[in-house]
Amino acid sequence: MPDSKAAPWPWVRARLSALRPAARPGVAASGAGVPVPRTAVVTDSAAALPVGYLRGLPVHSLLTVTPMPVMVGSEIYGEGEDDILETIALALAAGTQVKTSRPSPGQFEQAYRSLQQQGYQSVVSVHISSDLSGTADSARLAAQRVGIPVQVIDSRTVGMAQGMAVQAAVEAAAGGAGQASVAAAAEAQAERTKVYFYVPSLEQLRRGGRIGAAASLWGTMLAIKPLLAVDGGKIIPLEKVRSAAKAVARLEEIVAADAQARPVGSVRLAVHHFGNPEEAEGLAVRLSAALPHCPAPQISSLPAVLAAHAGLGVLAVIVGQEVTSSESLST
Repeated sequence: MPDSKAAPWPWVRARLSALRPAARPGVAASGAGVPVPRTAVVTDSAAALPVGYLRGLPVHSLLTVTPMPVMVGSEIYGEGEDDILETIALALAAGTQVKTSRPSPGQFEQAYRSLQQQGYQSVVSVHISSDLSGTADSARLAAQRVGIPVQVIDSRTVGMAQGMAVQAAVEAAAGGAGQASVAAAAEAQAERTKVYFYVPSLEQLRRGGRIGAAASLWGTMLAIKPLLAVDGGKIIPLEKVRSAAKAVARLEEIVAADAQARPVGSVRLAVHHFGNPEEAEGLAVRLSAALPHCPAPQISSLPAVLAAHAGLGVLAVIVGQEVTSSESLST
């Protein structure tokens, strides 16, 4: 169940091509007027950045993605290891305990020191909501141990909603922006991005402490299928639907209404799944038909750290809105 290898959105491809000529920090650019990045960006694997996006970054990338560990039984895995999603799927089906953990402060410290050695003057570190993980706390502890200035941002979201904030930060940093402007770009993007999702069962979210015990009763009473969202950094219930088919249809309606309320041409969508790529592809096709002015959604598997909590059969849609430079600076 690998991530879709489809190329990233056209607007991302265009911006990636603009990044490639950029000189390494502290090294003069070969072309006149080419900005030299001064600020680097760090994030965690909960950002769910598409494989195509990561592969398209320059060799000397200003972005570092720190993997978040997943524990399956007594074994510890890191994001990106072969067959990790298949291992998690088999474990969940067999009732084996699956847990996740924050990266250690040492992992972030190593990343920050490496970027300092490469010549960067500052770092913006963008992370999963602190209500869902202690990752931002680990990053703050690490920031206190290094000489390079590090600004840690709690994105208050997760998945490609967090990932879009990271992409906005990378774009600003690649253009030569300083730490404050890079951080503002990430924060502005995160504030304009929403996460909506459907899970066949709330049990795995309950086990991981991401929802309360009372809320988990939704998934056991009268075959109710819950629709959820991430709001203010927390997972909140949206609606209760009586069947999986109706839940997915209602998810489409909610996403379409949100997208249609935003400026034409500004909306970007991403669809996540775990173990059900055909459903995700069908959902993306229907959203494209409903939103003809919006680029086709990027489809990808959830990263392991999120799949472990959402469980098999999840469908999530991220609705983002492209933020202009003036908007990010005013945030």
